[in-house]
Amino acid sequence: MGALVPSVATYARVSTEDQAKEGFSLDAQRERLRAFCQAQGWAVVKEYVDDGHSGRDTRRPAYQQMMAERDGWDKVLVIKMDRIHRNSRNFMDMMDDLRRWGKDFVSATESLDTSTAMGRFVMDIIQRIAQLESEQIGERVYMGMAQKHRSAKGLLGFRRPYGYDYVGGRLRVNEQEAHVIRRIFRDYADGRTLHAIAAALNREGVPSHQRRTWSKSGLRYLLHNPVYVGRVRWDGDVRAGDHKPIVDERTWEAVQARRGEPAVRERAAAEA
Repeated sequence: MGALVPSVATYARVSTEDQAKEGFSLDAQRERLRAFCQAQGWAVVKEYVDDGHSGRDTRRPAYQQMMAERDGWDKVLVIKMDRIHRNSRNFMDMMDDLRRWGKDFVSATESLDTSTAMGRFVMDIIQRIAQLESEQIGERVYMGMAQKHRSAKGLLGFRRPYGYDYVGGRLRVNEQEAHVIRRIFRDYADGRTLHAIAAALNREGVPSHQRRTWSKSGLRYLLHNPVYVGRVRWDGDVRAGDHKPIVDERTWEAVQARRGEPAVRERAAAEA
């Protein structure tokens, strides 16, 4: 009894800029993929084509369809690895999925076939290189943020804190939201519970950050954020900020004392 013939899904892609380059045409890719399968004795079950889509975006219709129809094929075949992904993280995520599904990946021009021992060895090296690249990027980002924190140049983070707007790369008080911040700090310092404060804000229809409902966890984070008293905390270290505080020191320390936080020690560290 003969060996089972692998069923193959071929994938071809061109982006707008690729269309101007020799050798990237969809017709050329499909022709070479068919010839490769014929030489290997593989059966092409379906050809998937993304025309005018970037390899850095996974939201490509043919790519998404191919992955959804994975029960119909054993292998994915491309001309080059960059035809299916131009981002190493996206590529490795795909490989993790294929491995979990028991599927193989083949690159015709790069002699990469994960159904073979050599192909798996090469893929392991590629994965380790991608991991190294990711860790090195993380180290550079951490070092850059640490330097920015030490030099007191703005706020570290990617989302504006409720109560402030970003204007010219700096924090500026949003008076409408700042009024809510002061109310929350005052109510908590006066003895109201997080549940009671959240319930009152939601009942009154006061919009929270990103227009979500107020919650105990969100209030807890807000009450512990030193940005509201004019300081910046990053990676456990606190320094004085260059923005205007919303909450005065007395109210801040009353809130932290109730929460059991070492507010006085934190303030001393920021002023040192």
